[in-house]
Amino acid sequence: MTHGGEGAAPSARSGAAEEAGARAFEHAASFAAGEVSGGFGLGPLEAQYEELFAEVLEDGIITAEERARLEKAAANLGIDRDRLLRLEQAMVAAYQTRHRVQIVEHYEEPAASLAPLRVEAGGDVGRALLLKRVSQLEARVRELEDELRRAEAAINVEIDLTELDDEAARATEDPEDAWRRIRRNPMEADAHRQLHRIYKARGETDRSWCVAQALVALGAATADEKAEFEAARTQTLVAPRAGLSQSSWYDQLFHPEEEVLTGQIFGVIAPAALLGRVTALRRDGKLHQPKPETRQDVAKATVTAVRAIPWAAAILGLPAPPVFVEREREAGFEHVPSVPPVTVIGKGVLSGRSQLEHAFLVGRHLSWYRAEHYVKTLFSSLPDLEDLFLAALVIGNPGLPIAEDVKRRVAPIANAIQPLLEPTQLDTLRGCFLRFVEEGARTNLQRWSLATEKTACRAGFLLANDLGTALKLLEVEERGRGELAKDLFAFATSERYFQLRRQLGIALA
Repeated sequence: MTHGGEGAAPSARSGAAEEAGARAFEHAASFAAGEVSGGFGLGPLEAQYEELFAEVLEDGIITAEERARLEKAAANLGIDRDRLLRLEQAMVAAYQTRHRVQIVEHYEEPAASLAPLRVEAGGDVGRALLLKRVSQLEARVRELEDELRRAEAAINVEIDLTELDDEAARATEDPEDAWRRIRRNPMEADAHRQLHRIYKARGETDRSWCVAQALVALGAATADEKAEFEAARTQTLVAPRAGLSQSSWYDQLFHPEEEVLTGQIFGVIAPAALLGRVTALRRDGKLHQPKPETRQDVAKATVTAVRAIPWAAAILGLPAPPVFVEREREAGFEHVPSVPPVTVIGKGVLSGRSQLEHAFLVGRHLSWYRAEHYVKTLFSSLPDLEDLFLAALVIGNPGLPIAEDVKRRVAPIANAIQPLLEPTQLDTLRGCFLRFVEEGARTNLQRWSLATEKTACRAGFLLANDLGTALKLLEVEERGRGELAKDLFAFATSERYFQLRRQLGIALA
C-alpha cells in the first residue's frame, strides 16, 4: 500500500549525503520509547511517575522536598496535570485503605521573621516595652506610606491604556470559539488570525507559534506572524523526550470520526484476514516475496529511509516491521502482505527526500500497522470493508439477522476467518458485537475509512513537525488541498495537537 506522494520522481543524491541524513534518525539517550502495545495500559511516563509517587508514599508523609521532586518530575515528563491528579488520588486512596492510615502532606513552618510576635515573655515591664516599640514601628510605617503616596502623586506620567485594554480583551476571548470556526472552515484565514491574537495576548508561545505556522501555510500571514514562525522553525528532526502512549493515540491522535469500536472489530480479525489474503495471493501466483538478501538490519543501516522506520516506530509506540529495499521498485514505503507483514522500500523515497519528508511519509506509513488500521492495507475498497465487517459481526453472533443476498456474500468470508481465530479472539468478537448493539448497531464505514486516512496524516505531521512539508506531499496526491490537507489545518491548531506536543516534549517553552 503506497500513500502520500511517495512515488514522485526524486532528484539524485550523493551516497555521502545519504549517510549523513541517516545519522540524523537517532534518539537522544534520555528518550523513552512509546509503549509497544494495543491495550489501554498506562503509558511509560505515567508508569515512571507512579513508581516515584509510590516511593514518596512509603512513610505516609509527603514532605515539601518530596512534593517539589514530584512537581519537577511531572514537568519533565510532560504529564497532563488533571490526569496526574487522578493518578495520585487513586494511589493515595489505595494506600490509605491498605494501610489504614491517613496520608499527610507536610510543609515547612513559616520563617521566624514571618511568625506572629510573641509578647508573653519578659514579665509586665518587658511586655509593655515591647508593645510600645511595636506601636512606634507601626507609626513609622504609616509615615513612610504617606511619603510614598505624596511622591507618586508628584510624578507627571502620561498613560495610554488603549493597547492594554485591547490585549486584555483578546486574552479573555474564548479560543474554543475561534477554533470551532476553523473546524467548520479550515481555510478561513480570519479565524486563524483571531485564534493567533488570543494566544499571543495570553503569552502562550507554543500555541501562538502553531497558529502562525498555519497562517503562513495559508499564505495569509502578516510580516510579524511570518517572523514569529521563522524564528522557531527548524529544518531538523524533532527530538522528543518520550514516545506516545496508547491513550495518546485514542485521546489526541485519532480523528474524532474514527469510531473506536469499529476499528477494534477490524483489529480482532486482522491477523486472520492477513493469513487468508496471503494464502489467496500465493494460490493465484501473485504473492510478492522479497529476496532475503534485500532485508535490512535497521539498527546498522545507513539508508535514510530505512533508519527512519525504527526512529518513527519508537516515537509512535509501534513495532518496527521487517524492512526490505528494492531499488528498482517504483513505490516509496509499501506494505506487502506476508506473515509477518513487511515493508518494502522503493526508489520513490531512496533519494531526493528531506529529513522532514521522510518523517511525514514514514509516520503515515507506520500508522497502518496499528491493529485497527491494518485491514485497509489488505482491502482498501469500501465494499470489501463492508463484507469483512459483516463477517466479523456474524462470527460474533451467528444468528445475526441480515438479508439473504448479503448472507450469501458474507458467509464464505466468515467461514474462512473463524477457524483462524483463537478462543480469546472469538470471545472478544462476541463482546464487541454486544457493545455494537448497545451503541445503536450502526456505523458508517465510508466515514471511518476516511477518518483513518486523516489519522495517518496526523501521525506523519506530528513527526515532521512542519505543516508546509506535509501539505506539499499531500498536494501531489490530492491535486490541490483536499480533505486530508484541510484536516491538518484544523489539527495543527487544535488542543489535541498542543497536548501531543507537550507529551512528546517538543512544545516551545
